[in-house]
Amino acid sequence: MSAHLLDGKTLSQTIRSQLKERFAELAAQHGITPTLAILRVGDDSAAAGYARAIERTCTGVGAHFKPVVLPADSDQASVAAALDGLNNDATVHGIMILEPLPDTIDSNILVDRLNPAKDVDGVHPVNAGRLSAQRPPYFVPATPAGAIRMLEEAGVEFKGKEAVVIGRSDIVGKPMALLLLHRHCTVTLAHSRTHDLPAVARRADILCAAVGRPEMIKADWIKPGAIVVDFGTTYTDDGLKGDCDQAGVAAVAGMMTPVPGGTGPMTNVMLMQNLLEAYGGAVKR
Repeated sequence: MSAHLLDGKTLSQTIRSQLKERFAELAAQHGITPTLAILRVGDDSAAAGYARAIERTCTGVGAHFKPVVLPADSDQASVAAALDGLNNDATVHGIMILEPLPDTIDSNILVDRLNPAKDVDGVHPVNAGRLSAQRPPYFVPATPAGAIRMLEEAGVEFKGKEAVVIGRSDIVGKPMALLLLHRHCTVTLAHSRTHDLPAVARRADILCAAVGRPEMIKADWIKPGAIVVDFGTTYTDDGLKGDCDQAGVAAVAGMMTPVPGGTGPMTNVMLMQNLLEAYGGAVKR
């Protein structure tokens, strides 16, 4: 058996083209260009790199990108003031708070202060709670939203499937588990302390790996013919690696997302989808 590899790069390009057309239509209709602001504190290289990637994506769909970068020695009050400015700026439709933040900054306080209607990252408790309760409107974190879109485009039937999500982060594991549950899967949310994790994984018709440990999941963890979603993105001396041993897992699975080229390219286009929805909500208000 050799797994069918889902092409996130091609799908993301298709979605990007559709979003570009829609953004242009809305901008022409309302005279306002959708704008995404990022709030970054300090000079962390990974955060700076992510900001540049988001800027490229915004440019590609015709959205404005507004960076707000504060010094690393900024205090909580000054960062909160900058966030308040974005919350109250009618020309800004989406806001992201980039991590990591300096140790002196409490990220939870900032997230609670974020305007939920501009929370295109889906991290505010209001959006997380509405997702959990399945009570729209809410924003879904972009990475799991992209994975679900890939599976839907591939014609995956969710109802009645047993799904296992390994990883319980607020931005990938937990929302992915909820999205699968809302599609009538029976879901197990597993993690590093789960007893006999390989045996739990082998039960899965749909296995989602979001642990951040390169090539942790081996072929003998996989139910033959299973659908495997690999969210891992760890840079090693041998290049970018996912959470799965790709060659081994692909020999057992029926379908899987590769690394690179799987869920990664989908993340920023789904962020743009959230921005489009935030813009639409602002126009209606």
